Amino acid sequence: MSELTHLNEKGEARMVDVSEKDVTHRTARAEGFITMAPATLDLVETGTAKKGDVLATARIAGIMAAKRTHELIPLCHPLLLSKVAVDLAPSRAPVGISVAAEVRVTGQTGVEMEALTAVSVACLTVYDMLKAADKGMIIGPVRLIEKTGGRSGTWHATSD
Repeated sequence: MSELTHLNEKGEARMVDVSEKDVTHRTARAEGFITMAPATLDLVETGTAKKGDVLATARIAGIMAAKRTHELIPLCHPLLLSKVAVDLAPSRAPVGISVAAEVRVTGQTGVEMEALTAVSVACLTVYDMLKAADKGMIIGPVRLIEKTGGRSGTWHATSD
């Protein structure tokens, strides 16, 4: 593991200076899952959830969250993202909704936090829109599955 770069020599938090880093094309992909009761998933699939189109709303929320990650996570850099895609897929085994995000930028720092934030907020939005029907939904796991670009190159999560 490399040294922690968000602390100065006194142990105080700081935003990392990326001005000397190369500008490269960077991507990150993350995934998550929200488990729910079969009847709750029925509401999503039939379009009868009282708050409206769950999947469309969660997709937009995830995209918006990626764009605002620097406002939510301390010490993250504001980035000019070139792509944010959030996909949601209902699943019957296990019962719930799979969420995936891909984020791209050409810049001096990676977009892992933006992809993870997109997935997390999309899952939270699903929960919010369906909580009246199912307060027992479970969010997780949420994880980074791939990142490319930058000095460290490409990284892929190991299969479980």
